[in-house]
Amino acid sequence: MNAPAAPTDVMPHVMPTYGRLPIALSHGQGAEVWDTTGRRYLDGLSGIAVNTLGHNHPKLVPALQEQVSQMIHCCNYYQVPLQEELAKMLVERSGLTNVFFCNSGLEANEAALKIARKFGHDKGIDRAEVVVYEKAFHGRSIATLSATGNPKVHAGFEPLVEGFVRVPLNDIAALEEVARTNPNVTAVFLEVIQGEGGVNPARSDYLQAVRALCDKQGWLLMLDEVQCGIGRTGKWFAHQWSGVLPDVMPLAKGLGSGVPIGAVVCGPKAAHVLKPGNHGTTFGGNPLAMRAGVETLKIMEADGLMANAAHVGEHLMAALRREFAGMPGVVEIRGQGLMIGIELDRPCGIILNRALDAGLLLSVTADKVVRLLPPLIFTTAQADELVGILAPIVRQFLSEPQA
Repeated sequence: MNAPAAPTDVMPHVMPTYGRLPIALSHGQGAEVWDTTGRRYLDGLSGIAVNTLGHNHPKLVPALQEQVSQMIHCCNYYQVPLQEELAKMLVERSGLTNVFFCNSGLEANEAALKIARKFGHDKGIDRAEVVVYEKAFHGRSIATLSATGNPKVHAGFEPLVEGFVRVPLNDIAALEEVARTNPNVTAVFLEVIQGEGGVNPARSDYLQAVRALCDKQGWLLMLDEVQCGIGRTGKWFAHQWSGVLPDVMPLAKGLGSGVPIGAVVCGPKAAHVLKPGNHGTTFGGNPLAMRAGVETLKIMEADGLMANAAHVGEHLMAALRREFAGMPGVVEIRGQGLMIGIELDRPCGIILNRALDAGLLLSVTADKVVRLLPPLIFTTAQADELVGILAPIVRQFLSEPQA
C-alpha cells in the first residue's frame, strides 16, 4: 500500500505495520460499505479478495450465528466432522484427494513448502530446493517471504531461507535450464495469477508445459490459488482454465468469506507426505472456519456466483478497455473474472486516496497497478458505477506532470 499513513495518534497502541487510509469501516451490505461517519463506498476490493459473498449475506450470517452458538473452537485432538465435510467439497471440486486446514494463505503456503522439502527428503535428496518466481508473493513469514520475489518484502529480514531457485514467469526455457542443471529441485511453486506482483497471469500453454516438465522430472507442481481461487476467475480454481491438475494447491482468502481460513489441497503424489507429528495447528480447521467454508461453497453454487464472476468480469474489463483505449500512460489491462489489474506507466499510489475520496475502495499493487477485486456478487450496474468513478480519476492522474 502506497497511501500516506493515517495520523499516528488515531491508533497509538497498534504497531505501525500498515500505511492506513484515514477512515474506519462500520458496516456493509452486499458490495457497499459505510464508514463510521456514515459515508457510503462501493467495495471494489472485498478485503483483498476475501469477502466472496460481500457483506451481511442473508444466508451466510445466520449460519455463522448458529455455529457460534454451538461451537467456535475444538482442537485437533478430536474428530471435527465439519473438516471432513469441507474437505470432501474441495476434493470434489478440485479433482485432488486430501486437505490440510490452517488459518491463512501464509500458513497454507508454509505447509506447501514443508511438503516439498519432505517429498525431496523422502526421495533421498538432502538439500531439497523449490523453484519460485520473479514478482511472486507467498506471504511474510521467513520462509514465505524468501519464496516471494519482491526485494521490498525481503529488506530488513535477511538472511533469507535457502533452498529457492528463482525464474521469470512464462519462460519455459528458464525452467528447463533449471531441470538440466539442478538435481536438488523437488517442486515448482507459482501463483496462477500473481496478485501482489501486479495481476500477472501464467499463460495456459506455460502451465501445461510446467505440468509436463514436473511429470518428466518427478517434481511436485504446487499452484498458489490463495488470491485467484474460489471462483474469482469464473472457475473454482484459476488453473482449471488451462486444464492442468496440480499436486499441491494452497487456498485461503475467499474460502471463508471473511472468517480466517487456509487450506492445502493435495493430490496422490503429495497427500501422504506429511505424517502425524510433521505438521499441525491449534486453530486450523476449527468449527467456525469450517462452517464458513462449507456455507461459502454452497451459496456460490446455489447463486451461480462463478458464472456471475465471469460475466461481470467480462463486462468490467470491456468497459475499462473502452474508457482507456489509446490513452497514453495506460500500459495494459489484464486479468480474468473479477481479478483485474490496470497497469500504468508510473507509480500511482495516490489513486488509492483519490478513489477513497470519490467513494470507491480498491488497491494499488506493484507500485503501478490499480487492482480490482470486487466481491463475486458484483452486478453489471455496480461494475458500471466503478468505471464511472475510476476512469476520471485515472485520466486526471495521467494528465498531471510526473513527479
